[in-house]
Amino acid sequence: MTRIALLGSTGSIGTQTIDVVQSLGDEYQVVALAAGRNVELLAAQMRLLRPELVAVADEASRTALIERVGRSTPIEVGPAGLLTVATVARAELVVAAVTGALGLPPILAALQAGKRVAPANKEPLVIAGELIMALSRRNGQPLVPIDSEHSAIYQCLRGEDPASVARLILTASGGPFRGKTRADLAAVGVAEALAHPTWKMGPKITIDSSTLMNKGLEVIEARWLFGLPVDQVDVLLHPQSIIHSMVEFRDGSVLAQMDYPDMRTPIQFALTFPARQVSPRRRLDLAAVGQLTFEPPDFDAFPCLGLAYAAARAGGTLPAVMNAANEVAVDRFLAGELRFLQIAETVETVMHQHEVQAASDLATLLAADAWARRAAQEVS
Repeated sequence: MTRIALLGSTGSIGTQTIDVVQSLGDEYQVVALAAGRNVELLAAQMRLLRPELVAVADEASRTALIERVGRSTPIEVGPAGLLTVATVARAELVVAAVTGALGLPPILAALQAGKRVAPANKEPLVIAGELIMALSRRNGQPLVPIDSEHSAIYQCLRGEDPASVARLILTASGGPFRGKTRADLAAVGVAEALAHPTWKMGPKITIDSSTLMNKGLEVIEARWLFGLPVDQVDVLLHPQSIIHSMVEFRDGSVLAQMDYPDMRTPIQFALTFPARQVSPRRRLDLAAVGQLTFEPPDFDAFPCLGLAYAAARAGGTLPAVMNAANEVAVDRFLAGELRFLQIAETVETVMHQHEVQAASDLATLLAADAWARRAAQEVS
């Protein structure tokens, strides 16, 4: 029996994780759930899974949830509730799918409690990759990522000598604006940015995909997960989203992991690791796909990708600042306060204002995160 604590249960990754658990059968059980404010869906998940513990964002959500499911299951609240779910005694595996910096403390707490962690959100490793990887090594439990690109690299590296790796190649669909120039993007709106051609994701990650910031965050995440300098992590646009990423070795060989774009595949790999279980999902038919195409990213039209590389090279607190500024800028864009191109402009402005410090401890990183959020709100 593998018992799972699921953080972010009502989001896209959370709901798909539950689908995978249901398909895997009785050997996998979700024992604790943490969600935000979607109490209708959380109540349905509780009736399906019968967890021993849940957490919600605030007291209003707790009250609304009690009205739907009663008081038989303990309901924790807020960031403290996330930590309680992440460290629940009976769970061996924590699936961490909380969007944004909010997902960092529960990952650290889960690792400190000796849990195996499957991270689905990029931001914790972007903010505190050095701290997280040090805890993972001390814990003796590998981080098995759920991000499709990092899962692909993880699978390609199994059994390989890390010293033989020449570079990692992260693939990107290119989002809804692939091929557009900077001038083309000046007037795009929220609905256009949310119309991703390949993946069905939450609004924040969908906007990040449209700016290529999502790929920039993945570059930083890969740098920490796989222990390579950032300049050995490349990005290649691949609109079919069949090759999820590749590894080039020093002898020139390139290994790729391929599948249809379905997040349930990397989710299942993370849940069942190190084994592989039978999956009900359709098998890849390359003849039906027909062709696989590739092109380099346009750093001029999508400056967020370059900003992420710059933050990674500088290190210290700058990746945390970049990430926080981007979260605020995306929220402001979704609210109609910023134009599309102003997302990158806001992030760049805040990065230039920041005095980089060493990422020596969590308090320093969280202080930088908080400063960047305030600064990004003030950029006009």
